[in-house]
Amino acid sequence: MKKTAKLLALLLALAMALSLAACSASPNGPGEAPDEDNSVSAENSQPSAAPENSTGPADNKGNDGKYVVGICQLLPHPALNLATEGFKDALKAEFGDNVEIKEGNAGGDPANCATIIDGFVADNVDLILANATPSLTAAASATDTIPILGTAVTNYGIALNLDTTEDKVLGGNISGTSDLAPLDQQAAMVKELFPDAKNVGLLYCTAEANSVYQIETVQGFLEGMGYTCKRYGFNDVNDLSAVTQTAADESDVIYVPTDNTAADNASTIADVTIPAGVPVIAGEEGICGGCGVATLSISYYEIGQIAGEMAAQILKGEKSVSEMAIGFDTTLDKKYNPAICEALGLTMPDDYIAIEG
Repeated sequence: MKKTAKLLALLLALAMALSLAACSASPNGPGEAPDEDNSVSAENSQPSAAPENSTGPADNKGNDGKYVVGICQLLPHPALNLATEGFKDALKAEFGDNVEIKEGNAGGDPANCATIIDGFVADNVDLILANATPSLTAAASATDTIPILGTAVTNYGIALNLDTTEDKVLGGNISGTSDLAPLDQQAAMVKELFPDAKNVGLLYCTAEANSVYQIETVQGFLEGMGYTCKRYGFNDVNDLSAVTQTAADESDVIYVPTDNTAADNASTIADVTIPAGVPVIAGEEGICGGCGVATLSISYYEIGQIAGEMAAQILKGEKSVSEMAIGFDTTLDKKYNPAICEALGLTMPDDYIAIEG
């Protein structure tokens, strides 16, 4: 009996030990994933802590250890290409191979900008560069959390339909660099080169809000200098040639602002203005290289590089995009187009730099 009692006690203790072990063990075998109705560990089940700045990820690097940046460029054009190149060079200088760059070119169609940006948002990139205004507006509509930097955008208040036209700290998830050269100095260039002119035609795309802003502003400066100004707005490339012809017939000088449609179709403008013998003062170097005689221009490579330096600060967590003021290239150059000046019999002052190519 004693032996039987001891045996029963031993079996009972063994059964209790096995029961405790079963309770503490995973319901799955070693190395198996938890069942769908069982949660993972408490640490992993908690949501990741949100960063203090919602416009910059808490852990900026992806799973492969690289920052991922999306670039949406409105169209292939020398000025915009330079801005993208400057941006990429700045990122590569900072991160080397630890940055992955995804690029999309909309081919001049704003609708394609939205498609490209939506892809970046779906990929959860760490930052978006929006090159030109339609890219910026598409990005602003697509996300309010991923940091967005614009470049080759003339005025952010106009582009984003804000209450102000003053470029400053915008707040939110957007900042960037502007391609606007001082419009008062561009008006002064008209006065310097063509003091005897009477009528200045203002040629621009009415569909581009930034172009409308520039025309309104520069008109005030030119009229203050005694010029008679008339606006010649075209809706798109389809009426560009006809509108340019009217402007050439009625103007001594034509001014073309920083305008994407004009930039992409500068040869159409030149085909009218050169035979008519009417000089064009352009808002930027790319347009001047296609149809202008002179420009006071910023460097698109430089504004792209400044945007790249801003991006590096954001990705490294050194600054929030919401704290960053709009950046400008403060180095301005007076440039001229040798071929068109020769065709029109014009000689530029010695301090003007020839546009190459």
